[in-house]
Amino acid sequence: MYEAYFGLKENPFSLSPDPEYLYLSPQHREALNCLIYGIGERKGFMVVTGGIGTGKTTLCRALLAGLDETTASALIFNPALSEIELLKTINEEFGIKLVGRGTKKRYLDGLNAFLMKNFAAGRNAVLLIDEAQNLSHGVLEQIRMLSNLETVREKLIQIILLGQPEFRSMLALPSLRQLNERITVRYELRPLAREDVRRYIEHRLVTAGGDRLGDSFTAGGCELIYRMSRGVPRRINAICDRALLVAYGKDTRMIDRRLIRTAIRDIGAGYLAETGPQRPAVRFALAALLAAALAAAGYALVRVLH
Repeated sequence: MYEAYFGLKENPFSLSPDPEYLYLSPQHREALNCLIYGIGERKGFMVVTGGIGTGKTTLCRALLAGLDETTASALIFNPALSEIELLKTINEEFGIKLVGRGTKKRYLDGLNAFLMKNFAAGRNAVLLIDEAQNLSHGVLEQIRMLSNLETVREKLIQIILLGQPEFRSMLALPSLRQLNERITVRYELRPLAREDVRRYIEHRLVTAGGDRLGDSFTAGGCELIYRMSRGVPRRINAICDRALLVAYGKDTRMIDRRLIRTAIRDIGAGYLAETGPQRPAVRFALAALLAAALAAAGYALVRVLH
């Protein structure tokens, strides 16, 4: 709604994990480098953990986007699967086609044949599983067994598990000790530091085409965004998106502390709390929405007249 008003080509604070918008803070860059190293050195199992909204999925998408043709990749973002469903999905993601009824053995044989052929061609293979904290112990054991697909010296498949902090506790359970001991690369993503919040906001604005909007967010506004979001990128996105909408409705381009407070009241304190709901409540004032609608109509009319 506000993109044209601010001269943006698209919404800069969408909650979708678009790798183009990934802000490489020092820790995000380090995490990405760790994964690239693990894949290149065929380290087998890698784990990235972090709280909700810290950028794990966006990092995962950026990693995939950066892989070249020498690496085959498979992404599973819905891990609520049985063991055989997992194997079937992995085969499908790698483009492996089986004729007839699939069984666990046939899926494993098909995957092994693909990986051996892939390795003989000098290529690597990467499997990424998002939301790994939702995997059952049986499925995690099945994933561990995939690491047995190897040559004498090399792992045929590199497996990256991304999950929330509780996934670390899961891996520490005695029943998952064998899997935990095979993890060679680990990284924990934390919220952005105070000094990174402004850079994060500017990065997303510039990526969306708002080259001259960096100064729209005042230092006081950015400080309040940091305090209320606790440096979590998803919360920063929610606050900034609502702030731009409020500014649009008020016909102002200055996003200061007062305007940020209005945006936060609109979103609701529950969303920004640790135990709050995962989607902001839509409570934008009727008057502001009406003003925004009228402004949009006026903008469209000016475009037509010119």
